[in-house]
Amino acid sequence: MTAQTATETAATRSTGGRVRKGRRWIERWDPEDEVFWRESGERIARRNLALSVLTEHIGFSVWSLWSVMVLFMGPEYGIDPAGKFFLVAVPTAVGAVLRVPYTFAVARFGGRNWTVFSALLLVVVPAAAAALVMRPGTPYGVFLAVAALAGVGGGNFASSMTNINAFFPLRRKGWALGLNAGGGNLGVPVVQLLGLLVIGTAGAARPRLVLAVYLPLIVLSAVLAALFMDNLAPVANDAGAAVAAARDRHTWVMALLYVGTFGSFIGYSFAFGLVLQSQFARTPLQAASLTFLGPLLGSLARPAGGWLADRYGGARITLGGFAAMGLATGVVLAASAAHSLPLFLAGFTALFLLTGLGNGATYKMIPGIFLARAVRRGLAGEAAAADGRRLSGAAMGLIGAVGALGGLGINLAFREAFAATGSGVAAFAAFLVFYAVCGAVTWAVYVRRPAGGSAAEEPDGTTRRPVYADL
Repeated sequence: MTAQTATETAATRSTGGRVRKGRRWIERWDPEDEVFWRESGERIARRNLALSVLTEHIGFSVWSLWSVMVLFMGPEYGIDPAGKFFLVAVPTAVGAVLRVPYTFAVARFGGRNWTVFSALLLVVVPAAAAALVMRPGTPYGVFLAVAALAGVGGGNFASSMTNINAFFPLRRKGWALGLNAGGGNLGVPVVQLLGLLVIGTAGAARPRLVLAVYLPLIVLSAVLAALFMDNLAPVANDAGAAVAAARDRHTWVMALLYVGTFGSFIGYSFAFGLVLQSQFARTPLQAASLTFLGPLLGSLARPAGGWLADRYGGARITLGGFAAMGLATGVVLAASAAHSLPLFLAGFTALFLLTGLGNGATYKMIPGIFLARAVRRGLAGEAAAADGRRLSGAAMGLIGAVGALGGLGINLAFREAFAATGSGVAAFAAFLVFYAVCGAVTWAVYVRRPAGGSAAEEPDGTTRRPVYADL
């Protein structure tokens, strides 16, 4: 199989009754076929992955834009810490909701086509609007509305991950999805570093300089995606798959675990600078100089989490991650009680690193779980692989959306804690309990080996489940 046979340059293709035309459509895609993968598939998949990382990276930067904008909001803006926490929570919520339709947009319009459109949308909607309103005297409601527009950057994650999931074979998904997501997650520390540079050189009165840098980068990413990415014709929306995924308990178990990993990462990323300002009285420049390190380490750790999951099993890495996150949260609580900024930074940075490892491990588990369930239903070979891709692709949208809502929960918890006590201690205590729950669920559902071997009866007594620790 060559690239010429894999990529049709002729005129017409159809999927689900829709005619698809153009040289950027790939008609046949079978990454599980090792000959196809070696001769042409890997090269095509890697090219699309590289451009997907770039566009998702910029999407994350725009999504987390208001975690930087609030650092520019001094007393002259008249917004208290609770109001700022809510301001950064709004794009988190919008991005979480948009992840569901963005997941299905890939099959409806094509991965390349949707990447171009969603990238250009970042210019027209959130970036330009933020440039217009960033000044003292703007009503708080206007800030909320414009911050909500930044949520479109969060939707990009779902479409990007769904697209890349289709390009890679199961044996490489942990690495590919981890790299794609990790590169995207890097958009958070990069925009925070840019905010630090602007505050440190031009002062806290020039937030529009941040936006001026991103506008041309967004356009460039859209142009590169248009020129070099591909659409996969075999990827099609399947309402039945969406319903089946929504009914499968593993979708919701994995959504809970993803709340604990990704929800923590994005929530902490948005809130870290505000916590430093509110709890440790850091100036905007001091806060900005510290906020980027945790998201940077968490982003870099995500591909490592995927690689470790490929090697040792996603469930085992996820369980270890939650145990370590509980310990790191305990350090943060001790530091808060002792008012120790160095200890607080050490614990919080460890939390970021561990959320990144957990992100890669949990997301790698999803396709493996649904492939294992297809095998359990009696399917084998390509039939099992196709069924696993069908259900895991649908599940990823739901899991990603629910996971992102964890970021909303993080920021709302901080808002309530600081409004009530002026400290984040109550919020961190709640997070510690939640990580313990996530760890217990991971062990019970995916790691614990049932008595009597590798399978056990489900609660209804009629079916049997595999052990998922190796997935």
